[in-house]
Amino acid sequence: MSKYASWSCVVSNPYYSQCVPGSSGSSGTSTSTSTASMPSLTGIAATAPTTPPSKLTGMLPALGWNHWNAYGCSINETKVLAAANDFISLGLKDASYEYINIDDCWPLMQRDPTTMQIVPDPSKFPNGISGVATQIHALGLKMGIYSDAGTATCAGFPGSLGMESLDAATFSSWGIDYLKYDNCNVPANWTDSSTPQDGDWYNSNSAIRYRQMGGALAEQSNPFQFDLCIWGAANVWDWGARVGHSWRMSGDSAPTWQYITEIIGINVQYLSSINFFSHNDMDMMEIGNGALTIEEQRTHFAAWVFLKSPILLGTDLSLLNSTQISIITNPELLAFSQDSTVGTPAAPFNATASLPTTSIPEYYSGESSKGVHVFIINTSSSSATKSFAFANVPGLTGSGPFILHDMWTGTDLTGTYSLDSTFSVTVVSHDTVAYRITSS
Repeated sequence: MSKYASWSCVVSNPYYSQCVPGSSGSSGTSTSTSTASMPSLTGIAATAPTTPPSKLTGMLPALGWNHWNAYGCSINETKVLAAANDFISLGLKDASYEYINIDDCWPLMQRDPTTMQIVPDPSKFPNGISGVATQIHALGLKMGIYSDAGTATCAGFPGSLGMESLDAATFSSWGIDYLKYDNCNVPANWTDSSTPQDGDWYNSNSAIRYRQMGGALAEQSNPFQFDLCIWGAANVWDWGARVGHSWRMSGDSAPTWQYITEIIGINVQYLSSINFFSHNDMDMMEIGNGALTIEEQRTHFAAWVFLKSPILLGTDLSLLNSTQISIITNPELLAFSQDSTVGTPAAPFNATASLPTTSIPEYYSGESSKGVHVFIINTSSSSATKSFAFANVPGLTGSGPFILHDMWTGTDLTGTYSLDSTFSVTVVSHDTVAYRITSS
């Protein structure tokens, strides 16, 4: 979150930057916490933790809320608990949302000089983080917190690099269930200046910073869902599942059509990394923010669903209208995201023999325990007719007849289709349609 003018930031693309301050007994992880040296490795890579993430959490993409997109540094206990209560009153908990996550700016600027623990800011959290966690747990929800794999967070608060064991134990003692771990203020000796040892990015300095926290979390008595907020650096899609449950694929989200399409374009290059306990994180949701149209918000949600990204709402939930609530609680799209039988995402496919070239793929298909699904995005600036041939849909077997079901409305379309059929639909600009195909 490179949003503070007092820092110096190096930007390598619109969604990746590195910022530094300016001048002015285990529960559900593997029982092994080996740090045994590998013969071919030297230095810290030879002794860094190799503990995998917990299998008691993180099997499915996380569903929850994070405060940053709504409030930035203006966060406090009242706002966090309001979001938790909104989960109940708006039906989000009933729709399977469970995490209430605090982002940056929650602690004091200095650690406790005696215990060296990070200290919650008492003006923001008068009952401490543990007091908030108790109230969130009483609602049947879970709580997440934020730290950084550098010397300071992106907003300049204490980071956890070199303090992983203490901070993990502290978070555990407060009842934390989820850790978002950012990538700001990394000392030069912890950056990656060249290809890592053995050409394996798991042994890079970047990965080792996250492995150190992963090993510390594994020592705690409760399982942590671990999100690596590494901005798509260090080929994280190749090793992320060995360290955490999800990993950011870019820098911060924005409430724009450009961000939505660009992160889809990034993510579709690495779909083989996605499965149970292994999720490419497209960042926090922007539904309710900015000037996104309802159609763009539908696509925002649908793409995060069919690409199996974590879905962390990022707005003042009390301001959402009924249409927005219906989008984020749509039971059939959420069922695809949370399917416990099929962990792989939808993927682009050639819907017809001659598809036009578009900025990102528009046609996606994927399987779930309920059938075969087709998702179609209209990336153009006007309504357009979109078509797919049933014979081209991967995973569709038999000759039919097939029933086509609209996942947004929860209704079957009239008639049946054969493997020789082609289906066409008019899609509004920047909207996404979603269908399930089953045998009649």
